[in-house]
Amino acid sequence: MFDDFDIELETVLAWVLPALAVFAGAALVVVLTVWIVKRARRGRRARARAATALDGVGTKLVALDDAVDELELELQLSGALYGGDPPPTLRRSRMTAQHTRDDAFGEYRALRESTELPARVRRAARALTTRLDRALQAVEAARGEHSAWIASHVTAAEQVASARERLAGVTERMGDPTALLDDLAARADRSEWDDAAGAADDARAALEDARRLLDEAERAAQDPSRSALDDLAAAERRLRTAEQRSRALEERHRIVLQAAQAVRGELDAAAAAIRSATGIRAALEPSDAERLGREIERAADELDRLRAEAERRPVATNEGVARLRDRLDMALADARTAQQRLLGARSALPGTLATARSALARAETAVGHGASLEARVRLDAARAELAQARQTVDPVEALDDARRAIRHAEDAKALADHDRASA
Repeated sequence: MFDDFDIELETVLAWVLPALAVFAGAALVVVLTVWIVKRARRGRRARARAATALDGVGTKLVALDDAVDELELELQLSGALYGGDPPPTLRRSRMTAQHTRDDAFGEYRALRESTELPARVRRAARALTTRLDRALQAVEAARGEHSAWIASHVTAAEQVASARERLAGVTERMGDPTALLDDLAARADRSEWDDAAGAADDARAALEDARRLLDEAERAAQDPSRSALDDLAAAERRLRTAEQRSRALEERHRIVLQAAQAVRGELDAAAAAIRSATGIRAALEPSDAERLGREIERAADELDRLRAEAERRPVATNEGVARLRDRLDMALADARTAQQRLLGARSALPGTLATARSALARAETAVGHGASLEARVRLDAARAELAQARQTVDPVEALDDARRAIRHAEDAKALADHDRASA
């Protein structure tokens, strides 16, 4: 049957080779096109556009954070006028804005760390910016409506009288900080509560400023040619500062007391961890045993130093113990069994959580209105990690979360301090 077909090799090649060249060329074009598209989607320009979109999110996030702060101020002002119960519209706006802000901080951090395509990051950033814009508009609308209502229904004299009642309430709740400071002085070195002394001074100064501003507002209320609103708002800000600094004093007092109660247990637990590491070292290879031995010796020397100052510096001692155990855990790495890691985490977790709370309290005091975006992001990350540590059932995971919270809180405070020094 096939005898009728007389096809020469040259003829076949003459037809096949050009076809192969065409197909090979087309395949090469497809491969090059795919490669170019992938490079373009992850290239420098795409990353730059994504970074620009994230910068826009950061700007809006700071604006919303400040707007929530101002809305809180307005709620406190209106609470006095409404007999301690702010109007529902302001409360709803505050809750919505807070939820949007808190969620946005988490989403912003996730986008910054994302390995997704820059185009996807940019789209997500734009969507987040839109939500932030809506939240800002809602806050401004609620504040505008409430301000208009106040102007129409409440006289300046009534506002001043309400503010004076609030001043009296804040003064009564704050009391005399001297008693707390005296107790701290009796229990610990000044370095343990120096920030508390500063908080007490700030609170007293804020109350004096509020009194002076309310006197100015009262004089303005009696003069039809003047407005008392600016002085009233400034007085409320100073009252809020007095409350915040008074709480900071109380929080530091609580932290020092709790640290003093826990410090002996933390030192004993650290000593037990060193003994456990020494036992593990005996089963290691010589090179690993030598490396771990150096860390054990360092930890033992550090523990002796901490014991010597524990009575008068309980907070610093507990923080030092937390750092010591963190380094020791890193040196042990995979040398421990799962059971040993679990027991070690259970032992280290209470002190590390206390250290995280102390670091977060300092960061919250440092990061205020006018702080940089990065300081606010680190503070939010510290809060999120500490909350996760408290909720996590696994002690090993909770310990890792608490240690990350400490690092974020320390970074937030350092950034905020740098912001103030550079201002």
